[in-house]
Amino acid sequence: MRKTVFLLFMTTLPVFGQQIALLKYNGGGDWYANPTSLPNLVNYCNSHINTTLNTEIATVTPESEAIFNYPFVHITGHGNIIFNEAEAQNMRNYLMAGGFLEISDNYGLDKYIRKAMKTVFPELEFQEIPNTHPIFHQKFDFNTGLPKIHEHEKKRPQAFGLFYEGRMVCFYDYECDLGDGWEDEAVHHDPLSVREKALQMGANIINYIFNN
Repeated sequence: MRKTVFLLFMTTLPVFGQQIALLKYNGGGDWYANPTSLPNLVNYCNSHINTTLNTEIATVTPESEAIFNYPFVHITGHGNIIFNEAEAQNMRNYLMAGGFLEISDNYGLDKYIRKAMKTVFPELEFQEIPNTHPIFHQKFDFNTGLPKIHEHEKKRPQAFGLFYEGRMVCFYDYECDLGDGWEDEAVHHDPLSVREKALQMGANIINYIFNN
């Protein structure tokens, strides 16, 4: 109960010095992919939407009590991801308590993350988020919804959400790869216009979770 109250209280505070985290999960997938993405996102948010997020990125595991210290947790990777029973319950408690999970499909994650999240919220289904949702209209407007950052299988980009008691607790970018777009230019050699779209969408997500 104490940690639940702490997270709910923390997410109502201004974004001063708060820290975001990367999830280190089991299953064999490369949870550590895109090492420059979150630092770049934090710096962009601090420069463009007036946050003062901690520039150091934490690493947390699904079963850890430490996860309750972070209002935003990011998942990425290409392969398998598994939550055991204890991890799934802790993730559920975290999200029910006010936490937020952002998942970026780094190609190959989709079939694994859907199964993993079913262990967290067996009663919920991913819902496609419409272009009119406020998450697309924060500091930056994305009138056509999620931008296309990287090509995977020539499918349209889709944003999916998990909603618990009416609140979005998870945002999943599919066939988009926001995380790649947040990386240093030298990693994928994306043009500035593409990286800017990715960072703007990331800033919208950060702004949304701290103001809704």
